[in-house]
Amino acid sequence: MPSSNHHGSGDIDDMIRRGFLRVIAVTGALAALPADEAGAIVEGTERGRSADFLRMNGHLWQVYQLARSKRSVYPIVWEQLMSLNKTLSGRSDSEARALCRAAGDLFQLAGELAFDGNRYTDAAASYTLAASASRDAGSFDLWACALVRHAYVDLCERQFAEAVRTLSAAEGVAKRGDSTLSTRYWVASVLAEAYAGLGDLSACERSLDRAEEVLHLDGFAHNGGWLRFDGSRLAEERGARYVQLGRLDLAETALTSALDQGALAQGQSFRRRGVTLADLAAIGAKRRDPEQVLRFGREAVQLAHESSSGYVARRLQGLRRELGPVARDARVAELGAEIAALSTT
Repeated sequence: MPSSNHHGSGDIDDMIRRGFLRVIAVTGALAALPADEAGAIVEGTERGRSADFLRMNGHLWQVYQLARSKRSVYPIVWEQLMSLNKTLSGRSDSEARALCRAAGDLFQLAGELAFDGNRYTDAAASYTLAASASRDAGSFDLWACALVRHAYVDLCERQFAEAVRTLSAAEGVAKRGDSTLSTRYWVASVLAEAYAGLGDLSACERSLDRAEEVLHLDGFAHNGGWLRFDGSRLAEERGARYVQLGRLDLAETALTSALDQGALAQGQSFRRRGVTLADLAAIGAKRRDPEQVLRFGREAVQLAHESSSGYVARRLQGLRRELGPVARDARVAELGAEIAALSTT
């Protein structure tokens, strides 16, 4: 549980957060300055190479994905941002563009950390800087991915029309990118969620079908860092979209298939499995089936505790709002109380 003084100036987490955001802001400002002006600001600081930052960023994405508690990665990303901050000075045009690419990559990871902790304003700020740095680097796929991540903030705040507008922009940027990468198909997958939120089944299914074209790509269609979309989650995505649209039979078929897939069933991603379980429990709630709610809801709560994922906790809070008449069952009411006690930060 968060401390009672979470928003107070003396709270350690809040102090770290403010320092983290300050570094993000300064790094973003330096990335936008002319080389000679940036050099005057950070003159005499240690110089680093863009290739080193990109390699370290790739390592940090791996650490982030493997960490049960995403929050534990925060200090490492902070240190990397501070190092990048010190390096953005007096560079040649080619090296400055490469550093902007490294910044666009790292800002996206910083945004993911904030997003997972349900700090949407912080996440949006990081994604905005990521988009700006990626644009300056001329990296269209990186830029499109930053816009996709920004759209997730709109989706979580149920601003579906805004998400469609952001994703339409991402779609246009992705068309200028590398056609061998999966970027445009990730855009389509997230567009499906936005259309489902608007209740548009036809547009949702068209986007899902478009996203499935990723399965026809050859070679390295994603990099495992800022671009991880490979189609392996499409069954989960389709199931979740059908839950949104109230098509429960279609949703259950897709989600059960996703849960039975080897990697997901073995718990290699606590966050993915937890969200799928929450969706299956939500189907039980809509059907007024307390046994299905309990079967999937209890495991989802356990995974939320083990992973400390604010995202899974938030999805479970959504399940709690769906319980309705099923909550008259004492066991379901107890589950609801456990969900209410989860921290989403």
